[in-house]
Amino acid sequence: MDSSRSPAERAHLADLVDAAASRTRDHPAIVDVTTPITLTWSELEQAAAAEAHRLRAHGVGSGDRVAIRLPGGAGYCVTLLGALRIGAIVVPCGPAAVLRELQLVFADCRPTVLVAADDDPVAAAAADTAGTALLGPPDPGARTEPPPTGGGGENIALLIYTSGATGTPRGVRLSHRALLANREQVAALRPAPITPVDRVLLALPLFSIYGVGAGFLQVCRAGATVVLTAKLDAARLAEVIVEQRVSTVAGVPSTFRGLLELPPGVLRAATAGVRLCTSGGAPLPPRYLADFRAGTGLSIVEGYGLTEAGPVVTSNAVDGSPKPGSVGRPLPGIEIRLVDAAGTALDEPARPPDAGAEDPDHGADPDSEPAAVAGDEDDFDAVDGTGLVAIRGANLFSGYWPDGTGGPDVEGWFRTTDVGFLDADGDLHLVDRSSDLVVVSGFNVYPREVEQVLVELAGVADAAVVGVPDERTGEAVRAVLVRADGAELSAEDVRTHCAGRLARFKVPAIIEFVPALPRTPTGKIARRVLAAGAAEPEGG
Repeated sequence: MDSSRSPAERAHLADLVDAAASRTRDHPAIVDVTTPITLTWSELEQAAAAEAHRLRAHGVGSGDRVAIRLPGGAGYCVTLLGALRIGAIVVPCGPAAVLRELQLVFADCRPTVLVAADDDPVAAAAADTAGTALLGPPDPGARTEPPPTGGGGENIALLIYTSGATGTPRGVRLSHRALLANREQVAALRPAPITPVDRVLLALPLFSIYGVGAGFLQVCRAGATVVLTAKLDAARLAEVIVEQRVSTVAGVPSTFRGLLELPPGVLRAATAGVRLCTSGGAPLPPRYLADFRAGTGLSIVEGYGLTEAGPVVTSNAVDGSPKPGSVGRPLPGIEIRLVDAAGTALDEPARPPDAGAEDPDHGADPDSEPAAVAGDEDDFDAVDGTGLVAIRGANLFSGYWPDGTGGPDVEGWFRTTDVGFLDADGDLHLVDRSSDLVVVSGFNVYPREVEQVLVELAGVADAAVVGVPDERTGEAVRAVLVRADGAELSAEDVRTHCAGRLARFKVPAIIEFVPALPRTPTGKIARRVLAAGAAEPEGG
């Protein structure tokens, strides 16, 4: 690497692993419960190096895209780190994504290589369509010395796709600089959310920014141990927590809901050695917080984040009781302020404490991406002290793929479409989303993407999608359809059509037919009317 560049320009995510390997080479880095594979930091460094050589042998160079569609285990981490080391851009792909979804992403970013399971026909078809080389999983047992690192600094490390308001996937460009900045911002919280002696259970998908950024890369920053599992039922998850001596659990609301369904004695025994639980990806129902504390003596720490911020923005207190209804204060190094639809500030920025300061009121939560997508913020009116949340910090993304449009403004502010207010303590409360995002079990569903799939179906004249409360998943996808004249279309027809074109969590759980969709005076779909269940049913 060019030593004439500044430290910020040289900053590279591979440095996290190299530093951990040099400090504690024989300390466990990854415990993959499902394979089972355990890698020390030295072994992980060398396995990632071997993967870097393999990718180079298949034509991958600095700036090329490497798509990963693997289960969230040791192999995923090895490919991620190997690709980053040679300056490639990693494009995480969900294992549940269907062919259409992969084709849209690949048409946009043109990956050089797709790394996928050997028995993945969807991956094979997507690679064939895009002219992308298809590679099988890496060998976590491979060992070689690390090659020189490529890229770093402002070079893009991760390209994570969200659909946003348009329904068309948009790639969020996250640089080494942004991701490393957010790791430092989280690590500056006191007490530290992850320490070198922690064993961190990630009950999260690694293809999400929550799982890979606030989860795995944060563990790398600390040189701790990450415990990776496939999707487990609550009883088995409780066993893994005990067997692996887990001290920190990072999950989504459904993770903790499942644990709360265990017998009280089993839950308390399973969490006896746990010091910290964090939840992200979707709002945690208040009763979960109260019930979990009553059953375990532990709080669940929540915060606020989004893909474009790498992802963590605010956090409740790590060492105290969470403030009801609040997602906490900005992390050290991050500013937030409230703005109107034109971007005019409603008040002065809420500034964090100094990065190194002891601050018992600050918490750490690797929250994910609840609602920051370009959308209908022009429909928002600031009232009663509420405004759109705007963010400034070194952790922000470099705009959307390919040319960086839509990123922070000239003063460094990025305006989200989340609506909130700041209380007297400077804590942020989210009260609404001006976008129409639906969050199902921590996964983002963008209504317009689902609507585009629905109107492809013969017999559908019009379609709208909204989120409705759901006891198990937080929200569920509700599709409201207008049949074309003379069409005989059943809910099962619709569900079958969607299942072949959308990941399972995006497929509507509720399908209803109405004579016409409610609309605003300007002709837009009145989603709040639909969400309230006020549409007149067919035949009503």
